[in-house]
Amino acid sequence: MPTITPAQQRTAARISAEIARTGFLLPGSIAYRYTSCGKSNCRCTADPPVPHGPYPTWTRKVASKTVTRRLTEDQYAAYRTWFEAAERHRSLLGELEDLSLAIIEAELRPLVAPGSKPRVARARKTPPT
Repeated sequence: MPTITPAQQRTAARISAEIARTGFLLPGSIAYRYTSCGKSNCRCTADPPVPHGPYPTWTRKVASKTVTRRLTEDQYAAYRTWFEAAERHRSLLGELEDLSLAIIEAELRPLVAPGSKPRVARARKTPPT
């Protein structure tokens, strides 16, 4: 069983509590994009072109496929907090992962006697097959 300090336990409890308070969230990302319609007499095909937009665009993965949807400004305003909550959720999970890695790395780190050098692997003379 790994050795977990009280400070690490408090940090994990704080992160877990904040994750538990998270409400609705939407995965993916939002970007503002410009588009061209392709009509011959439209401003987007003029010289110089003046594309349409910017439009808020929501991109996410569904079954390993990228799905992109254009949102209206009202839709984006309505769901903005959900996108922000998803971003915060990912950040909190990253913090919890970093804390967990720090705990296990401290446990797995080989003990080195004072004054001695840690053992370092030498480069191979022949490339691996």
